[in-house]
Amino acid sequence: MPRRHARRAVTRTLIKRQIRAALSRREAPGQGPLRSGLWVVRLRAPFDRSSYTSAASSALRVAASGELDGVLGQAERKLAASPPAPPLAIPELRGGK
Repeated sequence: MPRRHARRAVTRTLIKRQIRAALSRREAPGQGPLRSGLWVVRLRAPFDRSSYTSAASSALRVAASGELDGVLGQAERKLAASPPAPPLAIPELRGGK
């Protein structure tokens, strides 16, 4: 997470925890889990410091949680609409004699 978007370490840590919490909520019953794999969550715009009184304010926590849930829901809908990826073919190695 770039420092230019979240200046304080406590803010970056809060956002990372919110990402983990949002992913764990997606694994709960009734939610469609994302396909397994490596997922990258990127902060594209800075958080306005004047909108949040504290680096770890509850308002920031709610805003980050809501936005993450929206982004993950959108990713799930896109994945559900696309056909599943074919399994990777691994070539067999032939031993030379």
